[in-house]
Amino acid sequence: MSTNDGGFPPFASAGSDHVSRLTDSAVSLRLPVGETPVPDSAMVPMEARASIRVLVIDDDRILREGCASVLQVEGYNVVSSGRGDEAIELFRRSRFDIVLVDLYMTPVPGIEILKAVLEAQPNTIVIVMTGNPSVASSLEAMRIGAWDYLPKPFSGTHLHLMFGRAAHAVLTNRARSEASTDALAQHGNSDQITLLGVSPAFRTAVELARKVAATNASVMLVGESGTGKEMFAQFIHRHSRRSGEALVPINCAAMPEHLLESEMFGHRKGAFTGADREKTGLLEAAHGGTFFLDELTEMALPLQAKLLRVVQDGVVRRVGSEQQDAQVDIRFISATNRDPRLAIQSKHLREDLYYRLNVVSIALPPLRSRVEDIPILANHFLAHFWKRHHTSRDALPQFSSAALEFLQGRAWRGNVRELQNVVEHLVVLTAAGTIITPEDIPLHKQDDVFSDPTISTSVPMHDAYHVAKDQVLASFEKEYVTRLVSRASGNMSRAARLASVDRTTLYRLLERHGFRRDSSETLTL
Repeated sequence: MSTNDGGFPPFASAGSDHVSRLTDSAVSLRLPVGETPVPDSAMVPMEARASIRVLVIDDDRILREGCASVLQVEGYNVVSSGRGDEAIELFRRSRFDIVLVDLYMTPVPGIEILKAVLEAQPNTIVIVMTGNPSVASSLEAMRIGAWDYLPKPFSGTHLHLMFGRAAHAVLTNRARSEASTDALAQHGNSDQITLLGVSPAFRTAVELARKVAATNASVMLVGESGTGKEMFAQFIHRHSRRSGEALVPINCAAMPEHLLESEMFGHRKGAFTGADREKTGLLEAAHGGTFFLDELTEMALPLQAKLLRVVQDGVVRRVGSEQQDAQVDIRFISATNRDPRLAIQSKHLREDLYYRLNVVSIALPPLRSRVEDIPILANHFLAHFWKRHHTSRDALPQFSSAALEFLQGRAWRGNVRELQNVVEHLVVLTAAGTIITPEDIPLHKQDDVFSDPTISTSVPMHDAYHVAKDQVLASFEKEYVTRLVSRASGNMSRAARLASVDRTTLYRLLERHGFRRDSSETLTL
């Protein structure tokens, strides 16, 4: 019997010769210079091969049994069938990871089997065999969804290498699916994404998010901690064409550089101490979906350079790998609580990565700039946490108008997240059906808007006392009336009542700092 490439006989019979000599099939093959080695069975652990179910379909008994014998020796879980109708029934009753099918069979052609397999289980790898490897038939099979084809006669080496690649693809797809499932279990992917607020700045951000969601453009969310950047990322994903796939988030500030790299890109076995198995990274898990990079500017610059290639070309290379491990299609949403321009200047963000990720920028306003939204958010959190911590028989408490005004006067350094925490604290300690007053709120009254860190507290120590005092007072007055106007939604009467001053005093204060009154007694800058 003639041999070819590597000394293995072409498959024409199921003799024991090529089974006994199979162990030699893992020998190194010479490749053209610069060509990347393809995965083969030697790279797939034996225990992993045992988990891969293979269905061999051919009406030629000798070839069918020969292929099955070789694959069983390699460690695969193999079932064989000589009839197309029987094979289709087998496939419908049980899951198979790889199907090896002859293209020219009777009475059911291999093309029909291929279609039936992919209709029942679209992720199955189907390899077609053909003794008449015409371009037309091969293209037709590949067009329908065949993974690859083997022209007859083929050698044991050909079969070995083909199944090595297929097994590697099966295991990679499994790992990707598991990573996606883990990410969804950990972070959720809820359809119930509600962005609450009526303030103009907030509604502008929401409308921009809604518009950009329908595209594949990268989005950068910029805002202070606690302003809801992750909620916006979920909102954009759920309103996008990728909503059926995973939203995979990662916090770049939550782990050291080497661990963050492994989580994002995955790693090869033996890449570093403790890497006792291959791991698929979150970037591969996000294939087809959305990847959310929270606190982007906390990522180390070398890792940003590696991420840039994924953003540009969709190429993922695992830690410890010398080849391309995956090609991914991902929509990127990033977030930062820093000014990105300042982050570039301070060498915390690569400028080239910034321009790739900042196709559309959405600025999220701090809570102190949307005080009219505070009652809406407070009541929403009250109902939400009351349901979580109490039974349905317990009557829901209510905020008094004084309590809501007190909340609106807060600085809210932690923004919406801080408000949420305060309301949950209230829910735990408040009796059913009661009215919540300012005294019930776990905050110091004096720790109000005047203590906002954005108000300048720097004192010009080099000036005379009275000059320095006038400068600080003028800065305080302007900051105070600006927030007062926002808090009162421009209403003069409400502003005077909140400030506890008469209207004449308020008029003088406002005019000194550039505010104007229209005929409806509304304040504007």
